[in-house]
Amino acid sequence: MAKYYGTVGFAETQLDDYGVWKETIVEKSYYGELVNPMYGKHVATQELNDNVIISNVISILADPYANEHFSTIRYLEYMGVKWKVTSVEVSFPRLILTTGEVYNADI
Repeated sequence: MAKYYGTVGFAETQLDDYGVWKETIVEKSYYGELVNPMYGKHVATQELNDNVIISNVISILADPYANEHFSTIRYLEYMGVKWKVTSVEVSFPRLILTTGEVYNADI
């Protein structure tokens, strides 16, 4: 198995000055293993450019923060790109993350 080290983005909601809840991303670094490498495929959409999807399964060694906030994981960084996390499996002391398409934050 290939080793993994990278950042995982968690979304925390905070109330701003105008009374609106907004998500802010908290990044944490984790070690893990690349369990099931499946490299890119293009998915045809009605958009201008096709989406690239990789269905990698990455198992990270979770700390207490990750165990408490696993439901708010938005993305993980792999090969310099932020990939959207499509599913999380809790297998203490690990979290098994499955990636999907490239993560695009709403700006």
